[in-house]
Amino acid sequence: MENNLPETGIPKRKALGKGLEELFNNEVLDYSSVEEKIVTETPKENIENIKIAELRSNPYQPRKVFDEEALKELAISIKEHGVFQPIIVKKSIKGYEIIAGERRVKASMMAGLTEIPAIVRDFNDTQMMEIALLENLQRENLSAIEEAEAYKKLQETLSLTQEELARRLGKSRSHITNMLGLLLLPEEIQKDINEKKISMGHARVLSKLENKEQQKELEQKVINEGMSVRDLEIITQEPRIIKTNPQKHQQQPNEYEYLQEELKEKLGTKVVVKKNKIEISFVNSSDLNRILEVMNIEVGR
Repeated sequence: MENNLPETGIPKRKALGKGLEELFNNEVLDYSSVEEKIVTETPKENIENIKIAELRSNPYQPRKVFDEEALKELAISIKEHGVFQPIIVKKSIKGYEIIAGERRVKASMMAGLTEIPAIVRDFNDTQMMEIALLENLQRENLSAIEEAEAYKKLQETLSLTQEELARRLGKSRSHITNMLGLLLLPEEIQKDINEKKISMGHARVLSKLENKEQQKELEQKVINEGMSVRDLEIITQEPRIIKTNPQKHQQQPNEYEYLQEELKEKLGTKVVVKKNKIEISFVNSSDLNRILEVMNIEVGR
């Protein structure tokens, strides 16, 4: 969609319609299909050019930090080609609140634009939060902590169990559990995760420990000594280390547990590695095709 949209008067407001309802009634949450539905079903004459100065951030926006380099690249594209897809906003007491497209707004400002094409929709506060969280989860490169916080908010808002949330987001249960476990880590460790001082693999191992001081002590060893995830796992098996679930760690350890966890993260599904074989679970043909795509495997028909 080009940026030279004609100025219009105040168009007839169109309610959100079935887009968002369908999203949250579906088995799998899919933000992209909802935004596409809103955009494609909105007549061009109902798309307004709104002054950027009248826009403010969605208060439920989970992203706190935006990649400056990525914004600069998008700004260059916008300067050359315009804003291809309108943002989605809600009329507020003063101006508008951004529902979807904050990166486009920031990049447009960098490109020197004073207006941006927008679709105005009526959202309640819960819907604003849900769609902002989903846009970031499915469109943006959130930090691990931002992603975990988004999962927690979605789980609480929709009253879902971890298993239900995993299914509706197309993620593995272990991925959701591991991500939510990061929020139990001390704030300083969460900060280091955001700053990429330690990897997700290290953070996942630390989150399984109960003692906060041990978590901090081991994190410093990781940072200062460049310890691998595997070495950290070995240390956490020592008797002095307090686990979150002692019974689980009393079981016979699986020598391929580290690989198993990595495959779960990569494929977004349950993976079991044992007795010289790998078992990959899938729920239906669509899920299987998704896994094959992640593995870059093309199957002839």
